[in-house]
Amino acid sequence: MSAPHLRRPADEELRREWGTVGDNEVRLDPEAAAAVIEDVNRCLSGLYILFNQLRKRYWTVEGAESRQIEQRWEAQADRLSDLTDELAIRVHALGGVPVNGPMGIREHAPMRIEGGDVYALRDGLSSDLDGYATLAVTFREAIETAREVGDERTAEELEEGLLTIEQDAHTVERYLADDSL
Repeated sequence: MSAPHLRRPADEELRREWGTVGDNEVRLDPEAAAAVIEDVNRCLSGLYILFNQLRKRYWTVEGAESRQIEQRWEAQADRLSDLTDELAIRVHALGGVPVNGPMGIREHAPMRIEGGDVYALRDGLSSDLDGYATLAVTFREAIETAREVGDERTAEELEEGLLTIEQDAHTVERYLADDSL
């Protein structure tokens, strides 16, 4: 039997327990903060999943147009990574713990996690487009929650992220419209 995969430091080292909401720098009511944190963690989980899909495609792309598409995937993955950092920092500011690690990501996943196989370019792009569409819906729901509780700063960050997601999804749509793929 293998050793446990989770490292558990001593309790005195714990600053904030996963799944709890502590005091927050933005002075948002703890219940309101918890609702926003839950939704933003779903966004973060989706970002992690889509980021990993894009990286897998970047690592495995082949064909005549691979360099151009490879560069696009790299840029899209970088934007997702930056957005993930911004939202994770916001979750912490709200008094929560940003989703992290495979179990947390799976628990909050707004989309299915793609299998480890390598797919044909068109199938991969189609899967990415589905991921972007799911993320867009997830972000819109989180924006609505943030606005309902009066957290305009989080709503603004999510709106900026939604714009990035929609722009990148449009790029994927253009690639899928190209019959030569």
